[in-house]
Amino acid sequence: MFNKITIHSIQVLDQDEALDFYVGKLGFEVADDVDMGFMRWLTITLPSDPERQILLEVPGPPALTEEVAAQVRDLVTKGALGAAAILTTDDCRKTFAELSAKGVEFTEEPVEQPYGIDCALRDPFGNHIRVTQPATGPVEITPADIAKWAGDNA
Repeated sequence: MFNKITIHSIQVLDQDEALDFYVGKLGFEVADDVDMGFMRWLTITLPSDPERQILLEVPGPPALTEEVAAQVRDLVTKGALGAAAILTTDDCRKTFAELSAKGVEFTEEPVEQPYGIDCALRDPFGNHIRVTQPATGPVEITPADIAKWAGDNA
């Protein structure tokens, strides 16, 4: 059966603007940038993990009809598609400070969670991205943690 995921896609509204953000600010590298005539195949990767790529995909043909693409674009700009990516780091607070200095706008500052230290941002299109410094060792989620998250997300 399957043995790994190599490409995941994030819906973006402008691929050049996406490159400025993901490569210029977040530190990804371009893996492929191919004009296929009917679409631009644009993938990025982290230098530390070149086998996994993200396709920066503009909603539209051939995958979607224009009508459905318009609906997807609307959902992207509203931030309604859920987490686009969860990126890990060895030092969440340092990453937060470095990206903030580059003009990245965060929706949540670093917060200690039972699973590690975590913060959140949105890309220029509205996609949610989380940055997590995973906890070391076993993680215990308590009923109080669940109640807190339910209250925060209610």
